[in-house]
Amino acid sequence: MAFNKHKLNEAVSKYVGKTYLQHNPTVADGGQAFIDAFAPFLKENPQSRAEVKRVIAEGDLVMLHVFSQVNPQDKGEAVVDIFRFDKNGKIVEHWDMIQTMPDSTVSGRGMF
Repeated sequence: MAFNKHKLNEAVSKYVGKTYLQHNPTVADGGQAFIDAFAPFLKENPQSRAEVKRVIAEGDLVMLHVFSQVNPQDKGEAVVDIFRFDKNGKIVEHWDMIQTMPDSTVSGRGMF
C-alpha cells in the first residue's frame, strides 16, 4: 500500500504503531517521519514499485525479501525489510538492507 499504491498516510495509520523505531540511517523514528522521508521520493518516481518475493515470520518479527524498482527500466534493488510487531499487530520497529542488482553474479544465480 505504501510503495505500490503510494498511500503513505493510509499505510501508516493502518499498520504502524504509536511508537515506531527506525534503523534505516536516512529515516527518523515515527510514522510521520516515514511519510516525510518517502513522500518526495514517490512524487518524483510515480512508476516505482516493490514486489515481495518472500515472507518469513517468527514470533513478533516478519522479514520481507523484496525486488524494488524506481521505474520499469531500472535494474532495481534487492531489499530485505525486517519488521517487529506489537501485541496489537502494529509495526513498531524496522530494519532494512538494500543491494543494487548486479549485472551478473559469480554463481550465475540471481538475487531472487
